[in-house]
Amino acid sequence: MTTLAGLKKSEFIGEPLFVVMQQDNFLSKNNMENNKLLLKKILTEKSLKVSKDPIFPLASGKLSDFYVDCKMTTLFSKGLDLVGKIVFEMIAPLNVKGIGGLTLGADPIANATAMIAGQKGLDLFSFVIRKEPKKHGLMKWIEGGISAGDRVVVIDDVITTGGSAIQAIDKAKDAGLVIVKVIVLVDREEGGRENIRNRGYEVESIFSKSELMEEYAKLSK
Repeated sequence: MTTLAGLKKSEFIGEPLFVVMQQDNFLSKNNMENNKLLLKKILTEKSLKVSKDPIFPLASGKLSDFYVDCKMTTLFSKGLDLVGKIVFEMIAPLNVKGIGGLTLGADPIANATAMIAGQKGLDLFSFVIRKEPKKHGLMKWIEGGISAGDRVVVIDDVITTGGSAIQAIDKAKDAGLVIVKVIVLVDREEGGRENIRNRGYEVESIFSKSELMEEYAKLSK
């Protein structure tokens, strides 16, 4: 089986391009945009909660007037499928062996992406970063078929200050993993992206708070 970390390297207009021999192993740009539109609608309908007053407690201890419960989408069949397809398209050119993050928010996203890779005939490991080490057996912080030196993508469902993503980055780095990129499903636009970038990592969000609020306004009409 072809591995995502071993895609054929070729040259196109002087820039390196990682490709899979089968043309249909990559989603078209139109499919990607359509999938994002569908996922944005599902996220807004199932995961976005909005209030006139700040009633939703955040991990930071602050109260907010909106909350995004991404697991209502990422643990739903249609949402899981779309997330996997979108994230796979984002990481396909990166030549990575694994994708994962801090449990629990990252888990369904990483698993969905690995499943899509498998459907395309590629090997990709999802991995789980525990919040505390396992108490027995090998007592590992990280579960999954990856090891020191492997190139990986760190994933998170929502970032506010970026605390959980940074915790995942630190644990992955301690394990000797090479973090190529950080991908988040929703950026609340409250400094998390900048905090991650200040650590020296590229970070990309699939959606921002602004995009979801625009969709919410449209669907509420």
